[in-house]
Amino acid sequence: MDRISWNQYFMAQSQLLALRSTCTRLMVGATIVRDKRIIAGGYNGSVSGSVHCVDEGCYVIDGHCVRTVHAEANALLQCAKFGVPTENADIYVTHFPCLQCCKQLIQSGIKTVFYAEDYKNHSYAIQLFEEAGVKTEQVKLDYLALDMNFKEKSTFVQELLEIVESKNVGEDELIDIKEKAHELFNV
Repeated sequence: MDRISWNQYFMAQSQLLALRSTCTRLMVGATIVRDKRIIAGGYNGSVSGSVHCVDEGCYVIDGHCVRTVHAEANALLQCAKFGVPTENADIYVTHFPCLQCCKQLIQSGIKTVFYAEDYKNHSYAIQLFEEAGVKTEQVKLDYLALDMNFKEKSTFVQELLEIVESKNVGEDELIDIKEKAHELFNV
């Protein structure tokens, strides 16, 4: 049995956390890890007990929603609330951290920031991470590794493509089918 890597496992956790987001502009999740153990998780959303963007819309000032607490901050604050140290921990985030989160991560002692997607990567955030010795690494989430039936699905799609190829299907239609199958299943 093939197991997913630690990076894929923790990034998948962050993707799952992002599904709890109450932000209508961008769903972000963050998982703080130390010694291959999850110590906290967070997603972007409103202050506990307050109204949510999904219910009343975003409260935007100067292009930023001021109602939202970012996923990284929520994870760090969870550690602070429960007295969990973050020194030398890693964080897995669905999107590259904003400048404010960058500073918070550095101040909290995070040593590595793993992120799945680039998102308005601020040049000063990149500079600050470098100056502080915080490593950043992009880890694209491999959704195929999360699908327990992927091998069977891939084999089935391959067989279907062979059947379609053997029939009198128009060349353009066949190309479209193959491209869609490749896009969906990487076959």
